[in-house]
Amino acid sequence: MTLKDKLAAQRIYILLGALFITSLVVSNLIFQKFFYWYPFDIEIFGSKLFEISVGILPYPITFLITDLISEIYGKKRANDVVVTGIFASLFSLLIIKMGSVVPAISWSYVKDDTFQTVFGNSSIAVFASMLTYLFAQFVDIQIYHFWKRLTKGKHLWLRNNFSTWFSQFVDTFTIVFLLCSFGIIDWVNFKGLLISGFIFKVLIAVLDTPFLYLSVYLFRKRFNLKVNEEIDFLGADLIKK
Repeated sequence: MTLKDKLAAQRIYILLGALFITSLVVSNLIFQKFFYWYPFDIEIFGSKLFEISVGILPYPITFLITDLISEIYGKKRANDVVVTGIFASLFSLLIIKMGSVVPAISWSYVKDDTFQTVFGNSSIAVFASMLTYLFAQFVDIQIYHFWKRLTKGKHLWLRNNFSTWFSQFVDTFTIVFLLCSFGIIDWVNFKGLLISGFIFKVLIAVLDTPFLYLSVYLFRKRFNLKVNEEIDFLGADLIKK
């Protein structure tokens, strides 16, 4: 691999990391708004199927990106992005806390109560999300590489979906449980939100599989990678697993 290719691979990795961090932080900030996605008029445990938080919309992107990074750049680079995402979320929480402490002046368009309504529960959300996100993302990466080793780099659809399905169930269960425990969501909605959130994420994982295949194909074509080869732009050119 030439120096030019290594630099290109590094730039793409940084862009993927930026997209990952943005999706994660935004999902923590907008979670308080819920909506009803209504292709099916079905009720589960008193809640309509796909009554879900808008925070769930960017969140599956993080799992797609970590799967792509795992496939192309390896396990260590995927874990690095996860850790960076945690730092970014905690830093955003600090900024929100600073914004909450300073009082709004009389002519401020956004008053203190409005700010508190929108961002007041963000600290709880970020804390709850950190607990579940840290565990779910590392579970996703571990399972992904388990299937990658087992299949010797083949059957991309299998490791993409199996790793995401399991980790997303862990993620959905934990975050809904914690939000109910903190009183942000009523316990009566627990089962409905758990099932709706998990089914929605499973559907997203299935739908994003073609995009993962396309992305992996483009990477392998651009950098002349063989099946089961990973880019190491800081060390050896290619690592054979």
